[in-house]
Amino acid sequence: MLLVGVVIGSKTDEPLIQPALDMLRQLGIEYELSIFSAHRNPDKVRNYGSKAIEHGIEVIIAAAGAAAHLPGVLASWTTLPVIGVPLPTSELKGLDSLYSIVQMPAGVPVACVGIGAAGAKNAALLSAQILGLKHKQIKDAYEVYKRKLAEA
Repeated sequence: MLLVGVVIGSKTDEPLIQPALDMLRQLGIEYELSIFSAHRNPDKVRNYGSKAIEHGIEVIIAAAGAAAHLPGVLASWTTLPVIGVPLPTSELKGLDSLYSIVQMPAGVPVACVGIGAAGAKNAALLSAQILGLKHKQIKDAYEVYKRKLAEA
């Protein structure tokens, strides 16, 4: 069952979001990866955000660099939780993305994780925590992950 929508703004962002995809797979969470630019494909972003619930998606992870509008634009079109991942794709090494994502206007919340690979992985883990409230199998997988983390 598809539960997480992972959206990136460009094909070149795929290696940067890979830690999230790997973690989702490790936890047994089904996801889809889509590529839509908030600037170049605004109608596709609107359509995706407004229809995500109908497709069974329960959490959206949106990764973007530079101005990083993608997470906020998606959040404006859905009531699902949106987790923004700032990507280090500019001269500012992701700080611009971080500020864009965390400074959302009141009424359009976007959760924000750290910049880059660690942030991408944490976005998947945060998704697991959210989904674990409803899906026992995901909760159990996340608890196993946490136990192994504590043992390391």
